Amino acid sequence: MPNIKSAKKRVLINETQREKQQAFKTAMRSAIKEFNKKADNKDVEGAKELFQLAVKKVDKAAGKNMIHKNTAARVKSDMQQRLNDIAQ
Repeated sequence: MPNIKSAKKRVLINETQREKQQAFKTAMRSAIKEFNKKADNKDVEGAKELFQLAVKKVDKAAGKNMIHKNTAARVKSDMQQRLNDIAQ
């Protein structure tokens, strides 16, 4: 445990930030899983709505450096391909 006041404050701030990031990442992964469920069931309209939501969350996570920008691009590309496949 740190002895300096500013170091103690950083520990508290880091913990709250970690909890926020963890919650956001969980929400992002859940949105991707929901999209995949709709895509598996070939529900085109539902998948389109969830695709937009999932892409928004992935972009936001990449913008906040929670995930790498290339990871975000790969995830979005995979989801777009799945959406295109079921739309045909």
